[in-house]
Amino acid sequence: MNSQLEIGDAVCVGPTGDVCGEGAVWHAVHNAVYWCDINRFLIHRFTPADQCVRSWIFDRPVTALALTSRPEFLLAILGSGVILWEPATDKRHAPLFCLEGWPQVRLNDARVDPRGSLWVGSMRNNVNPDGSGGEAGGKDGMLFRLDPNGETRVWRRDIGISNTLGWSPNQKRFYFGDTLANMVWQYDYNPATGAIGNERPFLQAFSRGLPDGSNVDSEGYLWNCRFFGGCIVRVSPDGVIDRVVEMPVRNVTTCTFGGPELKTLYVTTAKIEAPAGDRLAGGLYAIPTRVAGQPEHQFRISGNAM
Repeated sequence: MNSQLEIGDAVCVGPTGDVCGEGAVWHAVHNAVYWCDINRFLIHRFTPADQCVRSWIFDRPVTALALTSRPEFLLAILGSGVILWEPATDKRHAPLFCLEGWPQVRLNDARVDPRGSLWVGSMRNNVNPDGSGGEAGGKDGMLFRLDPNGETRVWRRDIGISNTLGWSPNQKRFYFGDTLANMVWQYDYNPATGAIGNERPFLQAFSRGLPDGSNVDSEGYLWNCRFFGGCIVRVSPDGVIDRVVEMPVRNVTTCTFGGPELKTLYVTTAKIEAPAGDRLAGGLYAIPTRVAGQPEHQFRISGNAM
């Protein structure tokens, strides 16, 4: 265990009561955290300077968010596809990618790689048209890479629930997981081509809940949020569990490092299937930590994306 790493208590900074809060991303230019509630079709923004939350309503599930090379645009990952979205005006552009098979399947977790491409996973759709929960399961999920020129490639098939996407600081390792398999894999990553290969287990069969979203810090440690597990597990680059960070709610979904030094871990949670005592389940939490995160990569907006 890294004894030099100090981690503060988790404090609920946004008691939004999300059915399934997800997709957190720190936007340094906006000095804000953006995240979504999949089941209520919402995007939220928390600004630490004034401790305020603003929300936008969509007409279908929003599952994740990502930065772009133009600060005024974000990628909004919807259940049905990927669009460019402008928070200042709430302008929603035509889809950059449409998911074949929607609404039987939907997109889920997503993150941008060091080359400026979006990696996004899919799953069997468990969100009904009215936002109520449906049944997940099967192996309908896939892992896609969407390049700035509009090209799309499938890199992995037969996934239950796609979750966890991250890269090591030296850009040589990529992480991807399947919640239903209780598995996070590690791959070799080629920063020149964006290719992944040499899949091997990284975090499997951990007893505290199931793997949801993750983030990789500046020391190369993976922080994996555990749905049903009430915790975040920090794992070293060689797959050794460094520590378990306890959370005050059971269903922990994803995280991003934010703040001026990237030393605040913002964590989303879910109130779906939460025990009655989880009064602030579905809120956004902030955890101060001495270790810094990595800046989020940006999707490169090309001329034909507009």
